Amino acid sequence: MNTTTRGRVRLEQGSKRVRVYLGGELVADTLTPTYVWEVPYYPAYYFPRGDVRADLVETGETAPSPSRGEATLYTVKSGGNQAVGAARIHQDSPIEELRDLVRFDFDAMDNWFEEDEEIYTHPRDPYTRVDVLASSRHIRVEIDGVTVAESTNARLLFETGLPTRYYLPKTAVRLDLLERTETKSHCPYKGTAEYYSARIGDTLHEDIAWFYDTPLPESQKVAGLVAFYNEKVDTFVDGVRQPRPKTKFA
Repeated sequence: MNTTTRGRVRLEQGSKRVRVYLGGELVADTLTPTYVWEVPYYPAYYFPRGDVRADLVETGETAPSPSRGEATLYTVKSGGNQAVGAARIHQDSPIEELRDLVRFDFDAMDNWFEEDEEIYTHPRDPYTRVDVLASSRHIRVEIDGVTVAESTNARLLFETGLPTRYYLPKTAVRLDLLERTETKSHCPYKGTAEYYSARIGDTLHEDIAWFYDTPLPESQKVAGLVAFYNEKVDTFVDGVRQPRPKTKFA
């Protein structure tokens, strides 16, 4: 893959067929998407202008970017649907490869597909790997000194750039201390997570644990299992307390 880097922005040519839809109408369809890492955590897809099927109408507004240059914003019109300001083109970008590419706001579109598989939340990073392994190690989780989960039948989830997550069977979790919340989050590798808060004495630890009822295929092994934020609890592995990792979730 050809790679271009300018400051913190990295561009790389992709090879998947990528399609995006709005209101059931095809907005763009390309065999040559460009991955653009605007932030370190994951890329965005940029499309060649020639592969855009929808009408793009200038809004008269722009959006600044120190690294990519000023972008002109466009309303996406597809059939009887429109998404105001949901497309942008950096036509005078200091990064030459960006000048003839179109970026669509992921959340403003209705459906995204890599080949024939729908993707969610954001494009999957080609350098991120998710492995789920069965483990007989003794895992124990404490909150405020109270054991809330303990098992020798955990699943360990290893995801590039994140700490190991310990998924435990619900039968090994003190469900009497947990309260379901309305919170949901979405991961392009694992699917939709639902959350628990933990009430320890008079203290409510909000959204401290989560589970996936119907995870995506690559993460099926964690279906129905519960994980806790290592950053916010005390985790013991074979009796050894693990350091709390420092991440954006801390």
